[in-house]
Amino acid sequence: MSAFVLKVIAVFTMACDHFSYLIFGKFSYLNLIGRIAFPIFAYQITEGYIHTSNLKKYFLRLLLFAIISQIPFMLFLSIFTTPWHLNIFFTLIFGLLAITAYDKLDKLECKNNIIHRLYQFLGILSAVIFCAIAELTKCDYGYFGVLVIFCFYFFRDHKILMNLSIILSILYYYKAYLPYYNVLLYIGIPICTMIPLIFINFYNHKKGKDTKYFLYLFYPLHLLLIYILHSLILL
Repeated sequence: MSAFVLKVIAVFTMACDHFSYLIFGKFSYLNLIGRIAFPIFAYQITEGYIHTSNLKKYFLRLLLFAIISQIPFMLFLSIFTTPWHLNIFFTLIFGLLAITAYDKLDKLECKNNIIHRLYQFLGILSAVIFCAIAELTKCDYGYFGVLVIFCFYFFRDHKILMNLSIILSILYYYKAYLPYYNVLLYIGIPICTMIPLIFINFYNHKKGKDTKYFLYLFYPLHLLLIYILHSLILL
């Protein structure tokens, strides 16, 4: 399964999630499909960090689309009078910064093993700080979003630990949502959020078709389309 296929799955499930709000006006069983999207986007950030030839350009590209997407995102949220927060690109940015900080500290040359462990600890602490920043700035998915990205990177060479860490993160994050949903819906949310791990484990580390900026542009454009369609329905 190539990176292109993973991105198509993520975009399709994200669209199902967001258009479901337009159709039903609230969280529904169709939104369960949408839970598949974010872990794939999170995993792609770690892959992007590992394979990018220019980290600065990669960061600036994410920042550019984060800024572009914020107004369409806020318009989308206004349909449901949802409290203001930052769009998913900002979450991805903080996740990228978390793994960058950890990686730079971990790779500092040091002959003393104790000092090296200290650097690793500081790297993990940096990731925790970025988790806190994402939560305080009200990024989409908050600390959980950054944590998932970091776990994908930290355990990238140990698939069992990678999968286990993501599953535990999902279970911990969604336990707070139990009072808001019926039991069947609540059980479905974490399960569907774990499903993308199946796709990720079959990833062949090949790029596949080059989509250029299409997938970046799809996010703000489809949010804007939903807002326009909703406004037309109200006319």
